[in-house]
Amino acid sequence: MVGWIDLARGAVTLNILLLGVLIYVWGRNYYTLRSKHTLGLLLFAGLLLGENAFALYFYSLDPLLTAWFSSSVPDPAWQAMIVLHGFETVALVVLAWITWD
Repeated sequence: MVGWIDLARGAVTLNILLLGVLIYVWGRNYYTLRSKHTLGLLLFAGLLLGENAFALYFYSLDPLLTAWFSSSVPDPAWQAMIVLHGFETVALVVLAWITWD
């Protein structure tokens, strides 16, 4: 059975992969164009990557928080966090699609 924490880990992992693609494309564009707009997008993606990496660490590796997230967080809190991760995933998919197109 898939639990809330598994859904959160999946969404955060997908976000990390999407941000990796965006950082690659925007990094390449910044190297070529040297524009402030591209640098801003690159910094934005880097900060979001850090946020998602911390979330994945807390959900998967930190011994205290992993146990707490797995057993003590009530379902409504998980549902809210999944919605937030889901919105972020959809936004990153749209941004990746627009960037790649």
